[in-house]
Amino acid sequence: MSDAQLATIGRLSERLDALKERLDYARKARTLSELEKQTHSEDFWSDPAAAQRVMKQLADLRADTERIAAIGRTLNEARETLELLGDEPGADVEIEAGIAKAEESLDALDIEASFAGEFDDHNAIVSIYAGAGGVDAADWTQMLLRMYLRWAETKGFTTQIADESPGEEAGLKSVTFFVRGRNAYGLLESERGVHRLVRISPFDAAHRRHTSFAGIDVIPEIEAGEAIDVELRPEDLRIETFKAGGAGGQYVNKTESAVRIVHIPTNTIVASQQERSQMQNRDVAMNILRAKLVQREIEARDQRLSELRGERKATEWGSQIRSYVLNPYTLVKDHRTNVETGNTQAVLDGAIDNFIWPYLQQRRPAETTR
Repeated sequence: MSDAQLATIGRLSERLDALKERLDYARKARTLSELEKQTHSEDFWSDPAAAQRVMKQLADLRADTERIAAIGRTLNEARETLELLGDEPGADVEIEAGIAKAEESLDALDIEASFAGEFDDHNAIVSIYAGAGGVDAADWTQMLLRMYLRWAETKGFTTQIADESPGEEAGLKSVTFFVRGRNAYGLLESERGVHRLVRISPFDAAHRRHTSFAGIDVIPEIEAGEAIDVELRPEDLRIETFKAGGAGGQYVNKTESAVRIVHIPTNTIVASQQERSQMQNRDVAMNILRAKLVQREIEARDQRLSELRGERKATEWGSQIRSYVLNPYTLVKDHRTNVETGNTQAVLDGAIDNFIWPYLQQRRPAETTR
């Protein structure tokens, strides 16, 4: 029997116990049991929408608890193999494989434990707005859209463009899109802020270097009936229709299928024009409006808590979080973590995890100790 291997298994078991506490494994197991009992009640499907939410929560809880349980089983099997067959030929390879598997799973779980925010497991609604820089800023907005769509594809997330406003010469003035998948919001909220591009402008006949900016906002997608929701009263809404541009089929510009909704009390304006029918666009726009109003409530609540604690937070929207320099040298640098890379093309092709994770790991400890 290898004392070193036994010590490693013990260390990994302690790490698993610590992660179970961080992830509130006991509470999740209790909630899983309670929800499973609910599904057996006769009237469970009387409210299909509520039942679907419970089923989704059940699936997430089963996945979470099973991942933790599987790591425990792997460690127990490695320990038993070590105790029973530690000196047998070939046993060492089997034990090392079990240890490596458990350690890899713990590393992945440790990263996911960073998601402690209230809405981290939600889908995300991302908006990109062209800032200073004219046509270059509009082109930069389109480049960022491509970057995030590529990134989402590598994560297995689905995306849906809800609204876009084309630039006068090229690119986009603004675009709003959904990113749907587990922890999409928890990952993408790290991208909120101003992104700066420095390059030789392809729109400048003199081939001069230009600096352009784009702002990114990210909010969680909130479904109707969630614990935190807002009342959307018909008298508070002004709903307008207009002819859509872009995707949607051959009739897209012939009918007023696009929808714009104004929430009169807050002057919040949202729009959707990418779906084929007016009803579909209305549903998408209402979804975005609900998320924006919930975000307002969350920010107001957090502001009140910060004032009570005497805290001052920097305005994230006004913060330049990352620079992308394509000329006279190539460099992408995150100004919050100082993480940087010279492989600008890979980043623009969607390789942004190396910027997302360090920021989350830097920020989360402070949040979870409040």
